[in-house]
Amino acid sequence: MKSLAQQMSFYQRYHRSPKNRLTHFFGVPMIILAVMQAFSWIPLGPSGLNATHVIVLVLLMYYFLLDVPLALAMTAFFAVMLAVTQHLARLPWPWALTAFGLLFVGGWIIQLIGHHFEGRKPALLDNLFQIFIAPMFLMAEVFFYFGYKPGLRRRVEELAAEPA
Repeated sequence: MKSLAQQMSFYQRYHRSPKNRLTHFFGVPMIILAVMQAFSWIPLGPSGLNATHVIVLVLLMYYFLLDVPLALAMTAFFAVMLAVTQHLARLPWPWALTAFGLLFVGGWIIQLIGHHFEGRKPALLDNLFQIFIAPMFLMAEVFFYFGYKPGLRRRVEELAAEPA
């Protein structure tokens, strides 16, 4: 399994422009929320659990393998997203579908605008797994902004500067 620094460095090579990075702070959560909403419509028996719960649990387990403090922050992020998702999923069907469409399409439009600023295609076109790294990359960016995890930041920048 690649380290978090290795995975983030691949992602960072596609996200050097400040404008692109900024758009991702809007687009990625919108897409995540839309996808979580869609999977919340797949019930898993009478327990009240749905496919979103399982996907989030598996993703968080992976994040905990990569980095515990970031995974804890991602747990809080996904808790909020789950609460919003549950609310959206309970809307009348036409409203729920509209919310899904606006979030999903709007999120991707914002992402593509960001990559236009970057002048480079999205990382997931070269490695689909990057779609799972994007949320943690953004959380790491928040950590870096506040001065946390300077060693990880240095390592990511070193690896991103190396030829691919």
